[in-house]
Amino acid sequence: MNASFKLGIVGGAGWLGGAIAGAALVAGAVRAQDLALSYRSARPDRLPDAFWTDDNKALADRCDVIMLSVRPQDWPSLNVDAKGKLVISVMAGIRIAEIGEKHGTRRVVRTLPNAAAEVGKSYTPWIASSDATEVDRAIVRAIFDACGVQDEVGSERDIDYLTGLTGSGPAFPALLADAMMRDAVAFGLAPDVARRAVNTVLTGTGRLLERNDASPADTVEAFLGYRGTTAAAIETMREAGFDEAVAKGLAAAFLKSIAMGKA
Repeated sequence: MNASFKLGIVGGAGWLGGAIAGAALVAGAVRAQDLALSYRSARPDRLPDAFWTDDNKALADRCDVIMLSVRPQDWPSLNVDAKGKLVISVMAGIRIAEIGEKHGTRRVVRTLPNAAAEVGKSYTPWIASSDATEVDRAIVRAIFDACGVQDEVGSERDIDYLTGLTGSGPAFPALLADAMMRDAVAFGLAPDVARRAVNTVLTGTGRLLERNDASPADTVEAFLGYRGTTAAAIETMREAGFDEAVAKGLAAAFLKSIAMGKA
């Protein structure tokens, strides 16, 4: 988008808020002089050209767009009057209606970026309230395209599900990597060799899938078709309940997201 806007990030000193701010600046989605970030105790030494404040009211007053980047459990005590401005939430579980009512606006967008925003590789699903404008939507796309890939989804239920599937970001691949590394070390490989081997496998896979826009299922089936060592491993993992364990984990995350919104 070509129009400039002033973005304020409540919780901009935190890891996710700071990552989004940095990505938006690098991509040119927002200018440094149009960026305001708030902190609780000490001002960070990063993003020196942005406006830093410990007063969320001052942040809200100077910005066109207010992003809420706080923990869901800290949100009830947050006192910010948006005065009808666009509010973008990156909080898990908190519903659009609740956000709008608390912050005095009907223009609300609920999003869920993940940890990979720090390296411009986040997947961010989002959904806007009915009063959000096309300009509002363009702003959301600009911010989260800067962080990686974004999709407008059909319902808040979709966001709740994606809280587990994509909001966890690198946690699930890291869980797999940790299990593989532990097994490699138990086998007798040096820890640094095991770490490089496993990390390279995962990063290489991600790049191949991204470059080819490949279906993971097609990749798995291709290896199964070779009937070699990889097929033996895949079949044994599945027999041990791999698919069921993943499905149960995602279901637990979905239910947790819904519960967080009711707390």
